[in-house]
Amino acid sequence: MRVLGIDPGLTRCGLGMVDGEVGRPLTMIDVGVVRTPHGAHIGDRLLALEQEIERWIVRLEPDAVAVERVFSQHNVSTVMGTAQAGAVAITCAARRGLPVALHTPSEVKAAVTGSGRAGKDQVAVMVTRLLRLSAPPTPADAADALALAICHVWRGAADRRLAGAVAAASAARDAQLVVLEAARR
Repeated sequence: MRVLGIDPGLTRCGLGMVDGEVGRPLTMIDVGVVRTPHGAHIGDRLLALEQEIERWIVRLEPDAVAVERVFSQHNVSTVMGTAQAGAVAITCAARRGLPVALHTPSEVKAAVTGSGRAGKDQVAVMVTRLLRLSAPPTPADAADALALAICHVWRGAADRRLAGAVAAASAARDAQLVVLEAARR
């Protein structure tokens, strides 16, 4: 499974592609950061993000996109910019028919480091180890994007198994109802 992780932000938006599956080594395909000028008009910044995310999707052909879920911060303008950048990422994926998953920062940290309270340095160290890189990706937004992709590879497999089990249980329940209805007749 090829997953494009996106750590949304207006000034720096991390992008990281990972290929892998549960139980096998992961491989980094690409990593980078889209930067937009702080003083630029919001529309221009969002358009620049959209164009670059679109280029990544077309060039790398991911199977899924994982975006960091926006959480409440003290700085409302930061939350708004992050949410807007996240919405652009989701829209780009939806335009291409790609499944999108949202993961909270604590889910990503827990998946990659084992602790939902891990610091950015710990996440970068584990991303470096898991992907067998010679050095941590920089800036932190790049490492965070790769961590999102790793989290989704691992969590996505579990989510798919759970959805399959729920569907099987539902089908079994429906079959039982058909048998009971036939018995009543």
